[in-house]
Amino acid sequence: MKFDIITIFPKIFDSYFNESILGRAQKKNLIQINIHNLRDYTTDKHQTVDDTPYGGGAGMVLKIEPIWRCVQFLKSQIPNYKLQNTPSAFQ
Repeated sequence: MKFDIITIFPKIFDSYFNESILGRAQKKNLIQINIHNLRDYTTDKHQTVDDTPYGGGAGMVLKIEPIWRCVQFLKSQIPNYKLQNTPSAFQ
């Protein structure tokens, strides 16, 4: 089973995926986990991934362009892919 995770904080996952049950599963080649840094798919020199929130509320709005580039890259690598945005997403 293969998991591709898109994040702006890739180092957060290192210790968890290397030291837990998931780490043991990876060592036995039962699962493969790839972490993709969303900033690697930006085009500006500051690697900007966030945009101005609309509506005046607090929060962070991610730009669609880096997400689109990353998903397109993953689609090119995986012939039969499934995209699940959140843990509660429906299939």
